[in-house]
Amino acid sequence: MTLRLFDTATRELRDFTPRETGKVGMYICGLTTQGAPHIGHIRFAVAFDVLRRWLETGHGYDVTLVRNVTDIDDKVLRKAVEAGEDWFALTYRNERLTAQALDALGVEPATYEPRATGHVPDMITLMETLIEKGHAYAAPDGSGDVYFDVRSWPEYGSLTGQSIDDMANADDADPRGKRDPRDFALWKGRKSDEPESASWPTPFGTGRPGWHLECSAMARRWLGDEFDIHGGGIDLRFPHHENELAQSRAAGLGFARYWLHNAWVTVKGQKMGKSLGNALEVRHLLEETRPIVLRYYLTAAHYRSMIEYHPGSLDEASAAVDRIEGFLERASRRGPIEPLATAALPEAFVASMDDDLGVSGALAVVHDTVRAGNSALDEDDDEAALAAAAAVVAMTDVLGVNPLAAHWGSGSSRQDAAAELALDALVRAQLDARQVARQERDFERADEIRDQLTAVGIEITDTPSGAQWSLARPTRAAADAPDSTNAALGAEKAQG
Repeated sequence: MTLRLFDTATRELRDFTPRETGKVGMYICGLTTQGAPHIGHIRFAVAFDVLRRWLETGHGYDVTLVRNVTDIDDKVLRKAVEAGEDWFALTYRNERLTAQALDALGVEPATYEPRATGHVPDMITLMETLIEKGHAYAAPDGSGDVYFDVRSWPEYGSLTGQSIDDMANADDADPRGKRDPRDFALWKGRKSDEPESASWPTPFGTGRPGWHLECSAMARRWLGDEFDIHGGGIDLRFPHHENELAQSRAAGLGFARYWLHNAWVTVKGQKMGKSLGNALEVRHLLEETRPIVLRYYLTAAHYRSMIEYHPGSLDEASAAVDRIEGFLERASRRGPIEPLATAALPEAFVASMDDDLGVSGALAVVHDTVRAGNSALDEDDDEAALAAAAAVVAMTDVLGVNPLAAHWGSGSSRQDAAAELALDALVRAQLDARQVARQERDFERADEIRDQLTAVGIEITDTPSGAQWSLARPTRAAADAPDSTNAALGAEKAQG
């Protein structure tokens, strides 16, 4: 089947055809590391991680993914002043927090993750080309500013479908040296109140790069003059991506062939952001929520749909993950879950994913397969149950929410498998004893066994084919509570 993606530039679904057979080059705008990441920031990384996985697994492409780090920017300098620390210390600290958040949510590492500060020579080269071609100019006041002349490029506004006269003025630099207030800054001359460490020498004056120039230069360095996909949040379409496209094409580069944009995470209808006081930092959410649950929550909606966060959002995601995990735990006790070939993925799942990454439809197939697998287990049809389990593992692996993946620490080692078998044998012995007690109408003893199992986190479900067990999901309070045995030992030591 053909993968179809919604191209923001053409405003239509397009068949995806890479520029080079078997290979895909993709650039996604990473974070400006002026603060710790919240889930609104991270959604883009999860959305494009799903795309990357599907390109690789579903279509066999060799994907080169570039995700940049904007480590020099007006916001970075301002936040550093507010925090009373060097800008490079602040941005590196937040870069590490971002990396930790992405890893916690199972986002695969980028092929390359360039920092803007490491590509100033590339930016200067691109800027010189634009000046030579008549599309950029240095400010006549000697400030060191360099601007892109938007009226020199007739296609300016094509990405977002705007005419120049209808656009707002560019507020990214002092307009004193601009020919047109809509001209945007390629380079910003150093100001007296800015640290010397945040500036670099150029033929036009000492200063630092404009945001838009950074991404064009980094994309070119790591993906070449033309590449397949450029992605990012919907809020980046204008002015950032519009300006990237204009300056790159004006310099003679083919640049991106497809443009994809993910929607926001909102709270009470507003875009999530620190300025609104509604930011939910990943590190804090993970104090109360399992990483796989948060990943599922951010994955479940179509990437172009808004996600409205509310207090019960993660409970719904947790219940969905529990259903998947519960089935896989049951199935694994009937035999090994064998890997499923990509070609054997359910047709409905493939069709949904090929339709502009229709994850909602894909997850519906996952849960239908879970239900069918549970029914097979109830009927002691182990073959059908294990086939369903293999399909569930393969599908959730594509989406990054496979509970058995090593990343989530489930079933990833021989020790885990041995522990599972030992636990199953012990619980089965208890369930057999309970069944004998029920047959002898010793219901008090049967209830006692069930209560003992429940107390240690074993959930029992009575089915027509016999009792089934699964591990209860611990609450955060239970996980944080001190172990009673260790607490007792500690008390004895204290008394001794």
